[in-house]
Amino acid sequence: MIIRSKAPLRLGLAGGGTDVAPFSELYGGAILNATISMYAYATIQPRNDGKIVFHSDDKNEHYILNGKENLEIDGKLDLHKGIYNSIVRNFTHHPLSFELSTYVDAPPGSGLGTSSTLVVAILGAFTEWLKLPMGEYDLAHLAYAIERVDLNMAGGKQDQYAATFGGVNFMEFSKKDKVIVNPLRIHDKYLDELAHNLVLYHTETSRLSSKIIEQQTKNIIAKNEKSLEAMQKLKEQAIMMKEALLKGELDKIGEILDFGWKFKKNLAEGVTNPFIDGIYDAAIRAGATGGKISGAGGGGFIFFYCPGTTRSKVVETLKSFGGQSKRYEFTSKGLSSWTI
Repeated sequence: MIIRSKAPLRLGLAGGGTDVAPFSELYGGAILNATISMYAYATIQPRNDGKIVFHSDDKNEHYILNGKENLEIDGKLDLHKGIYNSIVRNFTHHPLSFELSTYVDAPPGSGLGTSSTLVVAILGAFTEWLKLPMGEYDLAHLAYAIERVDLNMAGGKQDQYAATFGGVNFMEFSKKDKVIVNPLRIHDKYLDELAHNLVLYHTETSRLSSKIIEQQTKNIIAKNEKSLEAMQKLKEQAIMMKEALLKGELDKIGEILDFGWKFKKNLAEGVTNPFIDGIYDAAIRAGATGGKISGAGGGGFIFFYCPGTTRSKVVETLKSFGGQSKRYEFTSKGLSSWTI
């Protein structure tokens, strides 16, 4: 028997950062994101020899362990171990024996929610295998709890819900720590045009998002006026983006992205740097009307809105920075799993 699953990565189009505590708990957050045709994959093959075998094929890491109720978190595929520990603690209450293989279409630190999406994919495979009683909200919340509570990894809440639900979603994060996912019905032609006009560019650099998020959190706790204003403006941006997409006013997308970028840079030190600023300015000169760095910032992917026939010129301009533009499509489906 072979159990497989996959979950889509996402583009955070607006409101990024407002899903991170303590801001979301104190003031409430709002984010608009959309999943794309890049994925995290997981495959489970049950064993009967008492062993646990982990393969991270994209990282080229492989470990064989003795099955027990709690695996040590030691810096070696901790996501895999943390998920296993949670499954045993909350559901099976006894050790499991299996082989788990994973792969992600984007590198860590790329800003597309890779780690959270991988957690969702692995949880999806375990849910399929063990027939666990979890709906979409349950699974996304558990993925969040494993990363943020069990493993103490800094970050927000949008990625787990985006990967689980899929599609274009307006997400609200309430002061009572609740998440509401509002799927948006965007006309196909608007999504096709958006995918054509949004150039997704990998800077060939990475960043440790936790450092930026930790600084962002400190600024909110300290009630830093500049950071708090930026957060409120990013919530406004999410509402602006939702309205533009629903109405098909795609010519406004670039200026909405640019509006958000100006404030996102004020969230924390490290969101941008001279290299990223140079890329952004060059894309604007080539015809893009706005853009943003994906995720917390500091590196990874950047995307730009290129209206009309400006896409080719922007792509050609960005080549000089040594990165690579990536083709993709928006997807409507979230986590999926199946058994062979």
